Amino acid sequence: MTGTPADPNHLKRLAAEAAVAMVEDGMLLGLGTGSTMTFALEALAARIAQGLRVTGVPTSDRTAALARQLGIPLTDFAAHQRLDLAIDGADEVERGTLHLIKGMGGALLYEKIVAAASGRFVVVADGGKLVDRLGERSPLPVEIIPFGHEVTLRRLAEAGLEPTLRRTAAGTPYQTDGGHHIADCRTGPIADPAALDRSLRSMAGVVDTGLFIGMTDRAIIGMGGGVQIFTSPGRG
Repeated sequence: MTGTPADPNHLKRLAAEAAVAMVEDGMLLGLGTGSTMTFALEALAARIAQGLRVTGVPTSDRTAALARQLGIPLTDFAAHQRLDLAIDGADEVERGTLHLIKGMGGALLYEKIVAAASGRFVVVADGGKLVDRLGERSPLPVEIIPFGHEVTLRRLAEAGLEPTLRRTAAGTPYQTDGGHHIADCRTGPIADPAALDRSLRSMAGVVDTGLFIGMTDRAIIGMGGGVQIFTSPGRG
């Protein structure tokens, strides 16, 4: 294994490999999106090459393409509506509650659908993603429909957020796999993530938010001293 103990990629790989070690033969898996998930997919492909039999539902076109390249069998919700385990990354993990901010990879809606359909939802990240309060470091991605997005951005600003429409390198509005835009909202530390999530999702034009509240069963975090596993209170 390459990388120094403090290298974020090394820590991500440690966490990803620990999560993939939880996968059992015959499982239906949710496959998340992002840099840490690249390491998880590589570890999963290595186990498949050794005889593990699993099938995955990807949360993005990008994940689907990499999974096919690595030889990971895929399925969809038309064939299976319930998954055994979902593995995904996070942009922030709140200590104690394991509430999350997700969506900087642009797949928050599909990631939330997959997590909700899974018997267990496991998050993998490096220690830099741990925070005392959500919103301390990462903006909050909010997925919005393109029509009237100017109005939606104004409403987000009026709600006390600082929204910025995400754009591509070419300067055009970023588009999710589902055809939506993303507003990256600066919030500062969020006192009540559940209340903010409810409020934003009730706003016309908002599809969903990157707040994952009470969904995480386990967070596997690569730290300087190795891997630490956090279990969500109330989820066993």
